[in-house]
Amino acid sequence: MNILLSGCNGRMGQAVVRQAAEAGMKIIAGYDMNAVKLNDFPVYDNFEAIAEAADLVIDFSHISATPQVLEYCRAKKLPLVLCTTGIKDELEAKVVATAADIPIFKSFNMSLGISLLQALVRQAAKVLGGAYDIEVIEKHHNQKVDAPSGTALMIADAAASCLDFQAEYTYDRTQEHKKRDRKEIGIHAVRGGTIVGEHEAMFIGPNEIISISHSAQSRELFANGAIKAAGFILDKKPGIYNMDDLVSSLSR
Repeated sequence: MNILLSGCNGRMGQAVVRQAAEAGMKIIAGYDMNAVKLNDFPVYDNFEAIAEAADLVIDFSHISATPQVLEYCRAKKLPLVLCTTGIKDELEAKVVATAADIPIFKSFNMSLGISLLQALVRQAAKVLGGAYDIEVIEKHHNQKVDAPSGTALMIADAAASCLDFQAEYTYDRTQEHKKRDRKEIGIHAVRGGTIVGEHEAMFIGPNEIISISHSAQSRELFANGAIKAAGFILDKKPGIYNMDDLVSSLSR
């Protein structure tokens, strides 16, 4: 499989380079806003200049580049593994529209463990959500720009999808001094040091706390998930796929 790697010079991009080599896949070209050649493949800062023929694109870049990534993949009819975080609103609509023409694997977190955590959160919310307060806490390194993380929102969405009421996400309680509403799902972001990624969903009830957590020890975890997603989506029909689809395929 020949891969075009978008965001190739970032920390996650370089992790994908290492994992691709171990998986026997070849990165034939890279895209990065900082078009410095760090590996043995050419790097471009303009999609129109890319001459190499790829089988698929893996994107770990920035949302500012996402429209270009989508347009390039649509024009070339290439499957896309979209790992960039912070996608929402109009940009999310562009992803959905593009998926009418090409297969897009989209996830804010490429860890199989996070997919399992979401399943456990959904189960807990079904059983406890009406009587227990739900809080989501995420921790990342001090260079991460977006907050809360896309994964934290995925976890909150997983819980909210199983409640018998419309949940309200609360990100900051400093502006309004009032008691916690039972419909709230609190989402909190911690930034510091070199934390790769930690996520915790807390179900807080009378006299007990049930905590479901995941701690990433290395970026290779997410890179490996992206490589598995690439193998999964290569021959799929147009549409949007996610980690649940990948996990289901692996468990058959």
